[in-house]
Amino acid sequence: MNAAFQGAYAVGLLGFGYLVDRFGTKVGYAVSIAAWSLAAIGHAAVGSVSGFVRARIALGLGEGGNFPSAIKAVALWFPRKERALATALFNSGTNVGAIVAPAVIPLVADLWGWRAAFVGAGVVGLLWLALWIPLYEIPERSRRLHASELAYIQSDREVETTTKMSWGSLLKYRQTWAFVAAKFLTDPVWWFFLIWLPDFFKKTRGLDIKHSWVHLVLIYSIVTALSVVGGWLPGYLMRKGYTQSGARKTSMLVFAFAVLPILAVTQVGDWSAVLLIGLAGAAHQAWSANLFTSVSDVFPKRAVASIVGIGGMAGSFGGILFPLYSGKLLDRFQTTGNVTAGYAILFAICGFAYLVAFVINHLLAPRFAPLEMQENTGR
Repeated sequence: MNAAFQGAYAVGLLGFGYLVDRFGTKVGYAVSIAAWSLAAIGHAAVGSVSGFVRARIALGLGEGGNFPSAIKAVALWFPRKERALATALFNSGTNVGAIVAPAVIPLVADLWGWRAAFVGAGVVGLLWLALWIPLYEIPERSRRLHASELAYIQSDREVETTTKMSWGSLLKYRQTWAFVAAKFLTDPVWWFFLIWLPDFFKKTRGLDIKHSWVHLVLIYSIVTALSVVGGWLPGYLMRKGYTQSGARKTSMLVFAFAVLPILAVTQVGDWSAVLLIGLAGAAHQAWSANLFTSVSDVFPKRAVASIVGIGGMAGSFGGILFPLYSGKLLDRFQTTGNVTAGYAILFAICGFAYLVAFVINHLLAPRFAPLEMQENTGR
């Protein structure tokens, strides 16, 4: 069921990447949220496993529009030096959801049934959509923007053309593959945390979901608080004299090393494990904010959503494969009564994934500098 959602999410990322670059963030995000909200509400109407799987597929397709739209909106509304911080701030909403959900959803399900939780999520999405359509506009068309603010936003803007870039033309660049490889290697770590942490606390600590929810809430609270540093650090380094590329790469390397303490997570107590996982999760989000921002550092705005969609699809496929591998590995160790050793291996993979991704990303894209792209309509 999770693989069905992930597969649909991968397809949605690719499709919406193209849609957003072609029709704009306002239309692309509106279509994405409308589809996601209706799919969420649709979960309440199903009465079988197969029906639930179909609902998850619809949800994944709709959710695929989030990051291509959001990253492109940041590229349109912020100069390069502020984009990582803006990305870190909006991405912290993911963690806020992970904090609120364990506390709110059981209460909603207990009072009104599990279907109400899905209906509530869908209704909130539609309410957000009612604000998005009248309030959002690109800077050049915004009536609430002063001329000085527009000039600041456009202070480092490259000369743009309206020519659309085809997927084939984008895949010719090493910088595209640098982003794709980094997403494929590191996105699965976040999905591993989301899927397997309750099982980790249960199998290695004897804490079921009724007793581990406090640990999970604290983990995502730590992630929310610390991940914003990921957006602040490159701007700070630029103010200290680093080049844009140097600040971005230095920040990513720092965050790659910040994941390494998770190697000790199976050897420490419950609350120490919470702190180590929280640090690793925050480092992931900080890494991710800078990795996303590297796309708008390198590619023109007309290609940002498509690149994010291609890389996001690769990350989603990794998010399918790694949890499946994790399950098989843990089953093998569980038969020997040593599931903790299995988790030690998985957390070691998570710990080193970012350094491996950084090296590959750096070899393919030694500098995050604006790329002069050949005009290619793909026809």
